[in-house]
Amino acid sequence: MRYRAEIDGLRAVAVVPVILFHAGFETFSGGFVGVDVFFVISGYLITSIILTEMDEGKFSLINFYERRARRILPALFLVMAFCVPFAWLWLMPFDMKDFARSLATVSTFSSNISFWRESGYFDTHTELKPLFHTWSLAVEEQYYILFPLFLLLAWPLGKRWIVAMLVAVALLSLGAAHWGAYNKPAATFYLLPTRGWEILLGCFVAINFQRISEWKIPSALRQSLTLLGLLLIAFAIFAFSERTPFPSLYALVPTLGIVLVIAFTTERTLVHRILSVRVLTGMGLISYSAYLWHQPLLAFGKYKSLYDPSMGLMAFLSALSVPLAYLSWKFVELPFRNRVYITRRTVFASSAVLSGCFIAFGLSGVANDGFSGRIEFPPNIKWMSLSAKINAAGDVCEPEMVDSFEGINVCYFGDISSDKSIALYGDSHAEAIREQLDIALKAKGFRGISVDLDGCEVVPRIVEEKSYRASSFGKCTSQFENLKNYLSRNTQAVVVASRWTTRLYPVSGAIEDLQFNNRVGGVEKFVRYREYVALNPDQTYAFDGAAKKEALYHLLLGLAEVNTVMLVYPVPEVGWDIFRTNLEYYADTGTALDELSFPKSMYLGRNRFVLNVFDEIVGEDQRFVPIRTESAFCDDIVADRCVAQYQTIPLYYDDHHVSDEGARLIVEPLIEALEAGLPQTH
Repeated sequence: MRYRAEIDGLRAVAVVPVILFHAGFETFSGGFVGVDVFFVISGYLITSIILTEMDEGKFSLINFYERRARRILPALFLVMAFCVPFAWLWLMPFDMKDFARSLATVSTFSSNISFWRESGYFDTHTELKPLFHTWSLAVEEQYYILFPLFLLLAWPLGKRWIVAMLVAVALLSLGAAHWGAYNKPAATFYLLPTRGWEILLGCFVAINFQRISEWKIPSALRQSLTLLGLLLIAFAIFAFSERTPFPSLYALVPTLGIVLVIAFTTERTLVHRILSVRVLTGMGLISYSAYLWHQPLLAFGKYKSLYDPSMGLMAFLSALSVPLAYLSWKFVELPFRNRVYITRRTVFASSAVLSGCFIAFGLSGVANDGFSGRIEFPPNIKWMSLSAKINAAGDVCEPEMVDSFEGINVCYFGDISSDKSIALYGDSHAEAIREQLDIALKAKGFRGISVDLDGCEVVPRIVEEKSYRASSFGKCTSQFENLKNYLSRNTQAVVVASRWTTRLYPVSGAIEDLQFNNRVGGVEKFVRYREYVALNPDQTYAFDGAAKKEALYHLLLGLAEVNTVMLVYPVPEVGWDIFRTNLEYYADTGTALDELSFPKSMYLGRNRFVLNVFDEIVGEDQRFVPIRTESAFCDDIVADRCVAQYQTIPLYYDDHHVSDEGARLIVEPLIEALEAGLPQTH
């Protein structure tokens, strides 16, 4: 296969926006599409090589996997090894546990599945995960395990049948991607079945490239097609954003752009001259290493910053990935591609040994709670290190106690055998109290049923703006009716808890206005608020006070039609990451931090809208039992202040999720209300 300089130029066009996007440069809001460009390029190059060898009768699976190992593994293992000591020194136990798991899954090319399963409210933000970017490598390698096997089996049928089957698979994959981007966005983003069509686009170009190159296309048309392709890629990089449903049909913009460039570029086209400039081809040559290096540098830089890191630091770390990429390309990538000096046996043996080491280390880290013994904990947070935040929310829901039907997800806990049941509905704030509620319900002889609407917001008439479409209102309204019917048949009361502020706070204004700042040194970190809109019945956008109030009333009054509603008022956000704050204080002073609190006025101002609506509905309707967190976390402990930690006991484990101690402050009045008897609604 002849060398095409424009392909290396395209690699540079792909990798630079990805790096700058992850660094937080808003101009490159769609820089994530660089990964999609890589998928198409990879599909084109690998398929071209395979087809050439199969046509010549020279294709060998062992040779193919050897080439993949030489290309992918040496630089990958180098970067993984680089990450280990910094993770050991800097990561908190629950983050180290996630990192250890990623070491094992990267080594087995299943990190995309792991990151998909981890995605959720209690997951560390992806930008803080050093190996998060390896999900795309896993997708590619899973494809290249299956694709050669398919070709070997289907080759006797002829290329026409092969192409027909691949077209069918690509169309199914694209259809699933478009549906999933709106309904199952996490799985759609990470998994091969909804990403495979992008690699197959490159495959189709490779299959038809010889035929395309023989077409007698007028020079002006060829120039126009290749320029259009480049413009489509640029448009996606600068116009798309995290609000763009992806990889839906929108992903056709950059992927068809790259198809046009690969298929129609010749040495006489302007696009070839643009992409073949030395700086781009040079960056393209080291693009794989640059992609590997950028995420760990940015993630560790953000992790060590007390607050949001400056753009100057992000720019420096982004630039640092380039010389590191050059060094790893020259001294690791290139030598391992040389079959004279490094034999096949050496490649496979060293890969097996290093993979085994990373897997063993990773599994050990998971089993030992992120090697919590490596950190000296102050006595007041020792217990926090032993229960990773994800486990605190999820342990009570055993796999056999989970169900899903009619758009409702259900999990049973508490006294499973009891005929008296209460439901728990909400988001991660509901999950944060579930473990303590489980303990209390078992003691009182009540069954708990945790419920949520699959693919819908807590407030059914509010949707995330990037996933809005006309059917959202009807789908979520229908599922909410199913939920009401289920609750009326199975429960006596429903506990409703959510981080209401993030859904009902105005989305306009600077990010500093959305971050919680307690004005005494605590500022919420790394906020990327999702933008919500309230949907009126006519399916129009609105986010004014009336629309928000209407949506909230629709939820609460709907639940009250069939159940007593135990309404958990907003839990105060605190601004400090309690776990890290305790560790830093202990490291500086050698003593445990006694108290953390902030003015109650900050809580009242932040939550004024929700508090007013809750007070209004509770005052009007006896079916609502108020659980006022304001008194539990503020006045009852320290007058006119909200408390995050008191007498060395943390009430939170991050900056807004309650710890076991904090959960008890919410669960106790819930149980008192149960014991006092609830108003009957049906």
